[in-house]
Amino acid sequence: MSTIVVVRKGDQGCIAADSLTCFGETKLSSAYDRADDKIHRLGQSYMGIVGSAAHHMVTRSLLLEDTDAYRFDGRMGIFETFRRLHPLLKERYFLNPKDQDDDPYESSHMDALIVNPSGVFGVFALREVFEYARFWAIGSGADFALGAMYAAYERLDDARAIARLGVEAGAEFNSATALPLTLYSVAMSADSGA
Repeated sequence: MSTIVVVRKGDQGCIAADSLTCFGETKLSSAYDRADDKIHRLGQSYMGIVGSAAHHMVTRSLLLEDTDAYRFDGRMGIFETFRRLHPLLKERYFLNPKDQDDDPYESSHMDALIVNPSGVFGVFALREVFEYARFWAIGSGADFALGAMYAAYERLDDARAIARLGVEAGAEFNSATALPLTLYSVAMSADSGA
């Protein structure tokens, strides 16, 4: 899995991710992977995805195909983007939407975090979209990252430093997370709340 975090502090938003890819018990570290950055730039947005390693190529292919067709500025824009992507994932990329029989909707089998000037957001497998006021983490190291960021958030003023601590905690305590990390930040727009 991974550890990916987003942080919002003052007029700064940040996303950071570890660089390890795992295939069962096999690890592909950054020393062997020429494409170890788990964060994709899409216009003014940065997005990190957890789930199958295939999700990175598939979503990059889809989202770069027609960048003007997809919006990431706010919860509804992100929701509509992922709603439009889901049938394309099934029809053109052969996503198997089967998960649990009692799931209310088909699963995309991926979780994502997004940062852009309008905020920090999370998108989950059933296309739920959340906007975060402070920070959040996804992936197998998320619990460690959340704890580290919670402990640091009030003491530090720099979103980048808080995000770095989150991923470093994931790498320290989760076997599917490893450094080095990648980190990107954006200036929050004045009308983006918080």
